[in-house]
Amino acid sequence: MTFRSKFLVVLFSAPLALYTLVGGLMYTQAQQQNDPGAQLRIFESVLQHIHDDYVDQPDLNKVRAGALRGLAYGLDPYSTYLTIDQVRDFRANVDKSQFGIGAELSQVASYLYVIAPIKGSPAEQAGLQAGDIIEYIDGKATRDISLYDARQLLNGAPGSEVKLRILRAGTRPFPLSIKRAPYQTPAPEVKVETGKIGIVRVNSLSEGESVLVRTRVQELLKQGAQKLVLDVRGVAGGSLNEAVRVANLFIRDGALAQTVGRSNKTLETLKAEPGNAIFDGPAVILIDRGTAGAAEVIASAFIERKRGEVIGEKSFGAGAEQKLFTLRNGDGLLLTTVKWASGGGKAFIGAGVAPSIEVKRPELAEAIDPDELTGNDDDPIAQPSPANGQREVVPEQPTAPKPQPQDDVQLKKALEILRGAKPAEAERKAA
Repeated sequence: MTFRSKFLVVLFSAPLALYTLVGGLMYTQAQQQNDPGAQLRIFESVLQHIHDDYVDQPDLNKVRAGALRGLAYGLDPYSTYLTIDQVRDFRANVDKSQFGIGAELSQVASYLYVIAPIKGSPAEQAGLQAGDIIEYIDGKATRDISLYDARQLLNGAPGSEVKLRILRAGTRPFPLSIKRAPYQTPAPEVKVETGKIGIVRVNSLSEGESVLVRTRVQELLKQGAQKLVLDVRGVAGGSLNEAVRVANLFIRDGALAQTVGRSNKTLETLKAEPGNAIFDGPAVILIDRGTAGAAEVIASAFIERKRGEVIGEKSFGAGAEQKLFTLRNGDGLLLTTVKWASGGGKAFIGAGVAPSIEVKRPELAEAIDPDELTGNDDDPIAQPSPANGQREVVPEQPTAPKPQPQDDVQLKKALEILRGAKPAEAERKAA
């Protein structure tokens, strides 16, 4: 081999060797980041330092509980560590003897976030809104506590009162008192607008609601409705199967939803049954940021099956199932094992459903940006008390600020679109 040939071999081999070395190191680092053994050794090292070097004698039971909470907290809002007592209560359904305020909750940037108050609940009647952040529950800060713990704080005996401190965009923090009480979600509401347009307002997707929605749609058809608006704004809870049944009233075939497991593996595909559809005419759906979970199934089915326009604002993005794993000492881990997804396999949690036509409601404040809350400690109504170091919540406003009523621009847009659509009389079928 000539000197020139040897030089070229070295010239091209060196970068290749460097690339291979760097790539190998990056791959090894990535492997270590997802290697449970490597992570466990880090925890062991931290625990050893706490045991050997912490200034006081540590309570290792508390250290362990805090570590387990942190492990679950790093996953999603719905996975959580449960103490022995919480596991016992969870299995015994102790919460059935207590009442909450009636709101679907999640966490955003470690803050307790209101997805939507439930229609007819004490929370709705008190003025709680989608996008609000609950900063305190009876004086206890909610930041960084688990969603499960927050719900326990909100639950209590019927007739008892819980005091909240609310953060809402566009206004000063304010206190809000809500009396815990049983409540019943109203049945679907219907009316007929000019142009033979029927409106179905869905208030819940809990078990049995699809039968009520079906009955209300049939009533509208008997009244001569040829076009429909399905309103699922503020519907944030409910059953996956009930949502599929409601979507099936308008869609005759195809996949409507999926459940997705580990590694995005499809566990189950829920398809439309042709015989269950009762309306083939023009239809649109209304959604907003309080739409989540089961209601997102319906909205995504309309979009993916090209059934009709979805009008409003991007939905929140929820829908998951948890399984309780009991640990050796009796503690528990409530872990998300299943995600809900559209018929095409797009998971809702963290993504939501974007409307095909975006229309924002001007009377509602934008959801607060948690990143803007970093300076909240300077708020004079949230200064620490010198006596105990705890924040003292001083009421500044007697009640929640009430938005001025305005026209429902989202519904107006839906009616505008449907009035321009042909009724497709020949295609409409009623069961």
